[in-house]
Amino acid sequence: MSETVHASCVAIEGRAVLLAGASGSGKSDLALRLIDRGARLVSDDYTMVVARDGRLFGSAPAAIAGQLEIRGVGIAGFEPVSDSPICLHADLDCLPERLPEPRMIEIAGARLPSVALAPLEASAPIKLEQALRLFGLSLP
Repeated sequence: MSETVHASCVAIEGRAVLLAGASGSGKSDLALRLIDRGARLVSDDYTMVVARDGRLFGSAPAAIAGQLEIRGVGIAGFEPVSDSPICLHADLDCLPERLPEPRMIEIAGARLPSVALAPLEASAPIKLEQALRLFGLSLP
C-alpha cells in the first residue's frame, strides 16, 4: 500500500521522520535546521510513503526530489536520500503536552509513533532527535 502525505521528511542516522503540518507550519524550516545538524533530506512538503512488510518507507516525488523551499530565500538543492525507513511522525499542528503519552497513527496501513512538536522553537531540532531516540521505531 502507498500514500502521498503532506509532510516533509528527513533521515537522522538512517531513520526517517515525517514532519507533518499545514502549509506555513514550519515543516521546511525545521527540516533545514535538522539538515544543518546532520540530517539528510528525503522530501520537502510532500512525501511518498510505501508500506512493505509492516514498515513504512519514504521518498520524494520525482518533481521535487532534492529540493527544499527556504521561505524568503528560494529553492535550495540537496542530495536526497530515498526509500528511507520512516520511524516517527511529528505533528507540527498540535500543541505539545508537557509529559505526553506515546501515541500511534496509521499511514498507508502501517502504525507509526507520533509526537506533537512546536516546530519554530529554538530547541525543536534537539527535541525531535530526542523523540526519535525515545519513541521512534528501531531498525531491524
